[in-house]
This record gives sequence, C-alpha cells and structure tokens, in this order.
Amino acid sequence: LTDISVTDPEKHPHLLSVKNCFIRGSIVRYVQLPADECDTVELQNASRKEATLGKQSAN
Repeated sequence: LTDISVTDPEKHPHLLSVKNCFIRGSIVRYVQLPADECDTVELQNASRKEATLGKQSAN
C-alpha cells in the first residue's frame, strides 16, 4: 500500500511515520480501504487466479 494514514493516531502513534507498507494476508482484518478506491472485481479475479495456481501446484 502507498500513501497510507492512521485512523487512530493516539492508539497507534508508532505508525504515524509509515507511508508505504506490505500487508500479509493474516493482517488484512486490521486494514480499512475506502470502498471507492478498491476494485473488488480485480481482487476477485486475482484471488481466483491464485487459487487456481495453488491447486495446479498441489497436483
């Protein structure tokens, strides 16, 4: 993610200087993305592609 901001600076002051970051899948529940900036169709397509590749490599 690029150009991030902290919604609760009093609770997370250590994140105030962070502007770019990588989010692991296990942390996604803590991330809030504005709905108008999130392409859900693209996310669904990428998830399907990843799942298909995972199944192919498991065989």
